[in-house]
Amino acid sequence: MPLRARQRCHALLAALVTLTATALLAAAPPASAADTWTETGSDRANPLTESQGLTSVEVPAGAANRYTGIGTIPLGVSSRGWNHVGDPDASYDGHYIEPYQADSGTAKMFRVQAPDGTWSEYVHTLSSGEALNNSWVAISPDGQWMLSGEWGTMTRLLVFPTPGVNASTSPSANLPQAATVTLDHAVRDVQGCDFLSATQLLCSSDDPAGTLFGYTKPLLQIDLSAAPTGSANVTGHVTALRQLPLRSSCSGEFEAEGIDYDRRTGTLRVIVVSPGFCVLTDSKTYRFTRS
Repeated sequence: MPLRARQRCHALLAALVTLTATALLAAAPPASAADTWTETGSDRANPLTESQGLTSVEVPAGAANRYTGIGTIPLGVSSRGWNHVGDPDASYDGHYIEPYQADSGTAKMFRVQAPDGTWSEYVHTLSSGEALNNSWVAISPDGQWMLSGEWGTMTRLLVFPTPGVNASTSPSANLPQAATVTLDHAVRDVQGCDFLSATQLLCSSDDPAGTLFGYTKPLLQIDLSAAPTGSANVTGHVTALRQLPLRSSCSGEFEAEGIDYDRRTGTLRVIVVSPGFCVLTDSKTYRFTRS
């Protein structure tokens, strides 16, 4: 999410805090060559703690889904300038990773919780030409590699060794970019991606223009030429599957946020934040199944 949108969201969330304190005191059709994802339900997304991203957690067994939002950023993290958290992911062995960015600077931060509950931070110094924003992470099924993206209109995704999982990483060393996924079609304002398999991703795009695929806020499928590694670049074939649901009591600009695929149930979930004041009342996490 860019600075302008974050300022708007922060102002609305501040209004929610005020209202809470006062209360206490007184579909576009899918592409024929790809899967069809059908909406099966929705849940209200709390604008303070569920408005940026989400992930299902397999380890430990029975763990609850995890969400991120402005209200989930620890004070000790935000006080050091890491004031925006994006869409997280969790490896199948239980490592949980949150992506962070600051309003300015030359680095991104990935905050990792190990299966034993301990936290560590991995900082990536921006490569030449790399955008500052850090909206999402997606961990490969083998756990060794992590994808991330950049804001705006892009034709690539970035590949990193997964911090805390890949043996080459250390909190005391720069987390380097290892490779690139080159896309065959531009994407815009991707807010989250998750792996369906070693060579397939689903991504949520906050594209407000609709000029790339014929409609705004698309759900995207990216088919990779090979599983990502740090030794070679791969290519990705992009397909727009459908428009994400845009329903609210308010009119205006919606914001597509994080995405999660739970392989245990086959459920896809995507957060869509409502426009205007309705960010407080009817933002949703939508559920989909494949058919």
